[in-house]
Amino acid sequence: MNMQQIMRQAQKMQKKMEEAQEEAANQIVEASAGGGMVAVKVNGRQELLEITIEKDVVNPDDVEMLQDLIVAAVNEGMKKAQQVMQDKLQGITGGLNIPGMF
Repeated sequence: MNMQQIMRQAQKMQKKMEEAQEEAANQIVEASAGGGMVAVKVNGRQELLEITIEKDVVNPDDVEMLQDLIVAAVNEGMKKAQQVMQDKLQGITGGLNIPGMF
């Protein structure tokens, strides 16, 4: 394989990776905590889009529990969003671990 072929292959791979990143960025994942009492939606850019809180979990005497449920749901949503991005990119890189990609 000559250098021109390698460069063309690299450009194709870069284009596919950009497309996969955009596709993953537009995907929305859902996560919840407390048996669904707190639910979140996160996109592939790891942006929090929505939080839903059931009325039953809102207790002014136990704000800490609500805070913990929100943190747990958001963290789970972020983890799922990151996994979506990893899955998309691994399909292109063939499982190669390219530093800075994930």
